[in-house]
Amino acid sequence: MDNKATVPEFQGMLESRGVSRRSFMKLCGTLAVMVGLGEAAAPRVAQALEESVIGASQGDLYPVIWIEGASCTGCTEAFAQIDAPDPASIVLEMISLNYSETLSAAAGWSMEEAKEQTIAAGNYILIYEGAVLNGWDGNALRIAGKTGNEHLIEAAEKANAVVALGSCAVNGGWMAAHPNPSNAQGVQQFLKAQGIETPVINIPGCPPNPEWLCAILVEVLLLNKLPELNAENKPAQIFGQTVHDNCQRRGHFENGEFVYQFGSPEEAKGYCLYPLGCRGPQTKANCGVVRYNHRRSWCIEAGAPCIGCCEANPENPGQNWVEVNAPFLKRHRDLRIGDFMVQPGTIALGLTGIVAAALVVHGFGMKAAGRVPQGAEFEKVRAWDAKHPDKSIGVYSKEDLDAASKKKGGNQ
Repeated sequence: MDNKATVPEFQGMLESRGVSRRSFMKLCGTLAVMVGLGEAAAPRVAQALEESVIGASQGDLYPVIWIEGASCTGCTEAFAQIDAPDPASIVLEMISLNYSETLSAAAGWSMEEAKEQTIAAGNYILIYEGAVLNGWDGNALRIAGKTGNEHLIEAAEKANAVVALGSCAVNGGWMAAHPNPSNAQGVQQFLKAQGIETPVINIPGCPPNPEWLCAILVEVLLLNKLPELNAENKPAQIFGQTVHDNCQRRGHFENGEFVYQFGSPEEAKGYCLYPLGCRGPQTKANCGVVRYNHRRSWCIEAGAPCIGCCEANPENPGQNWVEVNAPFLKRHRDLRIGDFMVQPGTIALGLTGIVAAALVVHGFGMKAAGRVPQGAEFEKVRAWDAKHPDKSIGVYSKEDLDAASKKKGGNQ
């Protein structure tokens, strides 16, 4: 396709949505960084989008199936709810969202048929949102007469890739927190148990940043390759550094300037929120770089400590972000002893009390057994005062001074 002819046509599409060329190029720069190309590759990403979107308008749409597992639909809402024409919406025009319980115009039988036809044709991307529920033989979640697990198996087997969107899809999220009655787990672990080898891309977060999914779509659909993944199958460019690494308050952390109480002068100065339970040093995500709501702000900039919602081990539902990080505004997580929850600080305080009590009891026992040696006699008059009565610091009775003087003479 002639790019010279494409650019004016594409620019017209941007302007019709109230999106400036500058805003669009800013998006391309962000996407280029997130897929590991570097900001200098923004023109390359822009050209790929221009050509792909114009091609899509001519009927060459890439099919996508978006399945809701056990979720609150927050990931879909975060992706779909925009308060103004946004350049990220342009990216969506290169896909055909053939199935989505929340976003599809159709419903019921016709929508299920569209999904089955898409699966039969193959060559599609599966986006799965929410936890996989294994409880009660999978009947913890049923859709259109089938268990949620059956829907996932059917769609994942023929997909080019599966995007596990949100921490619930990655490892069960808050639904996998103790006691996990529905036996919730993540997509990757479930598909592995089923022997399905379709590549899984894990995008944690509650909800994940919509631009993370845009970046994945750009790389998979336009650049025709999977993003570079880390050991947990998370995009390395997005989840390769901690929130703390790119935090705007990190300078205060290095200077030892912290907020210990909300509403304090230290909070007004924007000091580090680490003592208030910020999980930024242990949570890997580029939230501080990409930010949210059209890159206007993010959790820490809004004054809240990071609660670590991107922490999710895809192979262990028990290591979900809620169980690992709660209570969120305390420095330490709760420790579980059976069904009893306790803070490490409480345990340390209790042990200190036990040791102190044991020492007191031991002391009384030694005294009662007569094993405590007699200490030095108490000095009623300080030796210096007795030697220099005219410069005495203490105030003593005449009897005490005379006794001290006699004792001093006897010692001589």
